[in-house]
Amino acid sequence: MEHQDLLAGFIRLHILHHAAESDLYGQWMIEELGRHGYKLSAGTLYPMLHAMEQRGYLTSRLERAGRSQRRVYRATPLGCEALAMARERMRELFHEVLPGPTG
Repeated sequence: MEHQDLLAGFIRLHILHHAAESDLYGQWMIEELGRHGYKLSAGTLYPMLHAMEQRGYLTSRLERAGRSQRRVYRATPLGCEALAMARERMRELFHEVLPGPTG
């Protein structure tokens, strides 16, 4: 992914946003991010999910999906708190970075 180091924070926030709304799993998240122009491989996404879980932002459980199992993620209270803080910071940043109606 081009500019991966710069966009990684946006991807993590996108993950946290969806994990705060409902359960998610890796392949769904790859497809969701793809709809927003991010091209992530499983080798990029899964370590990111694992790291977010280790930091306490996500929790996971195994869930049966047909004959196999998949790991399902959900935001923790800490993750929801971090998301709320990040939303405030994003509002401030976007107000500063994005041009207003006068260009």
